[in-house]
Formats: sequence, structure tokens, C-alpha cells
Amino acid sequence: MPMAIIESPDQIDGALHKIVLVSLDDDLAQEIVTISLAGKSAIADHMVIATGRSKRHVSALANHLQSKLKESGLKGIRTEGMNACDWVLVDAGDVVVHLFREEVRSFYDLEKMWAADAIAMTYAPTPPIRPGGPGQNA
Repeated sequence: MPMAIIESPDQIDGALHKIVLVSLDDDLAQEIVTISLAGKSAIADHMVIATGRSKRHVSALANHLQSKLKESGLKGIRTEGMNACDWVLVDAGDVVVHLFREEVRSFYDLEKMWAADAIAMTYAPTPPIRPGGPGQNA
């Protein structure tokens, strides 16, 4: 399966997708992966999959993501799985987000099922440049 590292959200098409990735990264989601569904599925352009450390973390990821999406003006956000918080689905239209606890993500292995023909991209934000670092005048 081809993998591409995304160094910053500016390299990704779509403001909605950027909001999702930045929100998950800010809330310390683990193993954030995007699978491009453009031209492969009518349900969305992107599927984002991420892991939370616990049920509480998965719940917080979903709640914060919903808040960020609403702040951006998006309406009609649908969620499922908030009662158990083992697997929460956030349907934001062009971006569908799956938030899992680690064991549940391993069991369902959506990346393997969906990425057979798609390119999966792991989100890795660019670390900030610190003053006095290489190439910087102190």
C-alpha cells in the first residue's frame, strides 16, 4: 500500500480536511491516517482514521472535532457511537472521520479494507522552527 507523509495541512486540498486533521492533532490523536476516496466512493472525498488512548479520549476527540466543525460554519454533522466511545463516526460530508480505541481499530482494520486501491497518507505536522535553530540568527 503506497504511503505518503503529509508534512503540514497546507499540502492537503480542502479546508474541511485541514480542520479535521489539525483538530485531531491538537487533541493528541494517535496514528492519524487519511485515505483518499475521491473518484472511488460517493460517500466522501476523504476518510480520516485516528486512535484515542481511551474511551474518554475518543469522546473528547469527537466532541472537540464537532465544535471546530460547527465553528467553521459546517451544518448537518452526524455522529454515531458516542454512547460506547469504542468507535465513533463523525460524518462531516466530504470528510468522514473514524475515531477508535486502539484494540477496536486493530480489530476492524479499516485501512486494509479501504486502502486497497486508494492512497493512504499519514498526517505528521511540521515541527515549529525554534529561534536560534539551524539557519536562524540568534
